[in-house]
Amino acid sequence: MPKKQPAKQGETLVIVESPTKAKTIQKYLGGKYRVIASVGHIRDLPKSKLGVDIGQKFQPEYITVRGKGDVLKSLRDAKKKASRVFLAADPDREGESIAWHLATYLNIDENDACRVVFNEITKDTVKEAFKSPRKINMNLVDAQQTRRILDRIVGYKISPLLWKKVKKGLSAGRVQSVTVKLIIDREREIEAFKEEEYWSLHVQLSDGSQSFQAKFVKFGGKDFPMPNEQAMQVIAAHVQAATFTVNQVVEKEKYRQPSAPFITSTMQQEAARKLNFRTSRTMSVAQKLYEGIDIGKEGTVGLITYMRTDSTRVSQTAQDEAKQYITSEYGANYVPAQPRNFSKKAAAQDAHEAIRPTSVLRTPDMLKAYLDRDQHRLYKLIWERFVASQMATAVYDAMTVDVAAGQALFRANGSKIKFAGFTKVYEEGRDDESTEEHHVLPALQAQQQLINEKLDPKQHFTQPPPRYTEARLIRELEENGIGRPSTYSATLETIQKRGYVALDSKKFMPTELGRLVNDLMEEFFAEILDVEFTAGFESKLDSVEEGKDNRIHVLEDFYQPFSGLLTKAEEEMKDVVLKDEESDEICDKCGRNMVIKLGKKGKFLACPGFPECRNTRNIVKDTGVTCPSCKVGRLVERKGKKRLFFGCTEYPTCNHVSWDRPLKTPCPSCGSLLITKKERGQQKAICGSCGFNDLLEKVEPDESK
Repeated sequence: MPKKQPAKQGETLVIVESPTKAKTIQKYLGGKYRVIASVGHIRDLPKSKLGVDIGQKFQPEYITVRGKGDVLKSLRDAKKKASRVFLAADPDREGESIAWHLATYLNIDENDACRVVFNEITKDTVKEAFKSPRKINMNLVDAQQTRRILDRIVGYKISPLLWKKVKKGLSAGRVQSVTVKLIIDREREIEAFKEEEYWSLHVQLSDGSQSFQAKFVKFGGKDFPMPNEQAMQVIAAHVQAATFTVNQVVEKEKYRQPSAPFITSTMQQEAARKLNFRTSRTMSVAQKLYEGIDIGKEGTVGLITYMRTDSTRVSQTAQDEAKQYITSEYGANYVPAQPRNFSKKAAAQDAHEAIRPTSVLRTPDMLKAYLDRDQHRLYKLIWERFVASQMATAVYDAMTVDVAAGQALFRANGSKIKFAGFTKVYEEGRDDESTEEHHVLPALQAQQQLINEKLDPKQHFTQPPPRYTEARLIRELEENGIGRPSTYSATLETIQKRGYVALDSKKFMPTELGRLVNDLMEEFFAEILDVEFTAGFESKLDSVEEGKDNRIHVLEDFYQPFSGLLTKAEEEMKDVVLKDEESDEICDKCGRNMVIKLGKKGKFLACPGFPECRNTRNIVKDTGVTCPSCKVGRLVERKGKKRLFFGCTEYPTCNHVSWDRPLKTPCPSCGSLLITKKERGQQKAICGSCGFNDLLEKVEPDESK
């Protein structure tokens, strides 16, 4: 541990939250300043009790955070010797609250111009911020306190009930309970879903030099559903001997605009899609990029702007720098005629800029040697998204061709990139993991006859709505105004720790415990689970922040009906007994039938004799495929530390292992094992022996149901 330097008499003291941030800012401000860290909050509500005096206008009872004695002493000592104190916590509600707690604890007048804020940690920005300090914004502090007090009331009033009626260790929360309900509601939709059969009919056509595919769309000028094979056969029989003639050709330019630069939620979603990052991982890496990284000759520099924001606004300086870079690197035609300004959502707080690199000139390639793998990948994503957001529109030549065959109408769509524009740098990911493909059609004219090379009918089944991935769930929370993007990471972690939901193949599934607690919440605290109520509360917090409402009024409006619900629940909620699903597997240690439990990583087998018998076992999914190495065992799905893999049941005698899912159908070319992989958004069946490669649905249709 480096030896602490004593504060010099009369120096200016600056207090921030993080030691890393303190180190970066100290370098910029020089020896006349002393920058130290509070290491987050120094005061909070007590954990041992409610800590809110409801009868005294919801007065909070703050205490110093346990374990911070050394930090508090160093803050007091430094303040005594300082001629002036600046509070430079993060530029949001939480940061303002930290500054207020520091001012209260250190006896700094909150009306003094002691508060310094900056959106990025770069030398010029930091120095400029210290030229215009302001007093603490009590509206921001009150908004944070209102949220903290209400969440404390909900958690500390409902949680003891759940402990008493269900089991210890449970909790309820304003945002977490709504999030669990969303996951359960989606699961109910999936369980209630009834698949329906339908067919499609494509035709492979040719103009004599180039083949292309067209899809059946109408019959006799009207929609013609094909719910079964018989309906499809009617159309197939009709067109089999018909002449395929071009009915009309429509050509036009299409335009695509770039996505806005990242806000917190879109960064979390895109990092999940493209980098496979959990939300907590994204925010942790972004925090380091914001606070500062040593990049050689420049020293420690904040590489991105503040990562907790829901504003897409970008400073003029950043736009000008991006314009110069794009012009130099790609050419003037890649710069839009007017700088791009993106519209914000009605509920967005516009205090900060969007998430962007502090300098576009620090390219990902330049910084690769100084960043670890996670930091480089996330920085690259943020950099590319921002640069693309300031680039010109992408232009496509699009062609739609209608082809008549008797009374049937088929349609083919094609496009090719005319001008890449922003796509030269970046394209947004999609939740369905598909990618946009561009098919170029031949030059066709009306009345031109085409060759029918092949009819291609396909059977399909409607699919239930998908379970939520982290990206989908974050998008749902944001679209419904539930919580704030800065809280999503903690919320998703909490509902998993409590055992209410589990991730199965990167998708959220409710546990039996989660369903049970949700049922109780729906019965006794329906308003807490109401999406509109939760979103409405966020609007009230915004009103407190803007000075249009006060926290006492907001809390009284909530507590009056809530206390009535609480009284009813205490009187009427019945004790609940949790039952585990029994399996046919026998515990090899005590002989009991093992039960199925759902943990953080999905389902597993556990002995019901716990705690006397602590035996657990993974649930093995048999693929039904014979091991290609030993020809004796079968390939089963197993869970590694980070992802699924497929191994032989004869392990350790046979060490065959593969990351790719094996298929029951052997290779049609050589008879070897086929595996399935996703390539360019399409699921493919691939043979490692002979190189066979085709669409999965053509090789093993049942796999896509």
